[in-house]
Amino acid sequence: MEQAKGVPPSALGLRNVKLLAGVDAQSLEALAQQCRWRRFTHGQRVVSREAQDRDVYLIIAGRVRATAFSAAGRQVTYRDIRAGDWFGDLAAIDGRARSADIEALDDTVVASMSPTVFRQLVHEHPSVCDCVLDRLVGLVRDLTDRIFDFSTLGVQNRVHTELLRLAHEAGVSGNVARIQPAPKHADIAGKVSTYREQVTRELSAMVKRGLLQRDSGALVIPDVARLERIVAEIRGIA
Repeated sequence: MEQAKGVPPSALGLRNVKLLAGVDAQSLEALAQQCRWRRFTHGQRVVSREAQDRDVYLIIAGRVRATAFSAAGRQVTYRDIRAGDWFGDLAAIDGRARSADIEALDDTVVASMSPTVFRQLVHEHPSVCDCVLDRLVGLVRDLTDRIFDFSTLGVQNRVHTELLRLAHEAGVSGNVARIQPAPKHADIAGKVSTYREQVTRELSAMVKRGLLQRDSGALVIPDVARLERIVAEIRGIA
């Protein structure tokens, strides 16, 4: 694998990381010097599953994806992580090996800190501690929702739920959401635990029902409220 290129330390780059929102400027300057700064190109592996590396990675620019592959080669996508976010804190906390592969989706700049530096940061700055706690609770809730969906919903319903999530992530304006660029069918399949062909069929069915439109490389949800009602009904929370 091509080696990641070095990047000069920058306290300015750290200011946009949510984990560090409450950290003072002097501490950010010191932290910038303690981090290892690197640039990864699109498609390059940032961290490998089962790697012994325990650093916490702050995403300064770009976007990465957390995935894992079964012995049969089936991909499971956990989440996409964008600039301003971070990953790797689980391994830094419990000292165990990585549980996912992390790959750059765009040209990406990261600053990584050792577990020792991360723990010191958490202990010295209450705002960082609160942020880490919020993240851990959020992960548990997200995983609980996914387990529920995988256990109780069919493929069609899981695709609906994922598209609704993407719609809210993209932003809703006037009850319409535009997801651009349109996600690859294989990427959706990895997130809802199915096959690309099934996703293709379900998206075509949604187009026929008027739930979805294709427009110049984008997916458009023309009536987000309608899709929300469908998802609420299948989850039994209507």
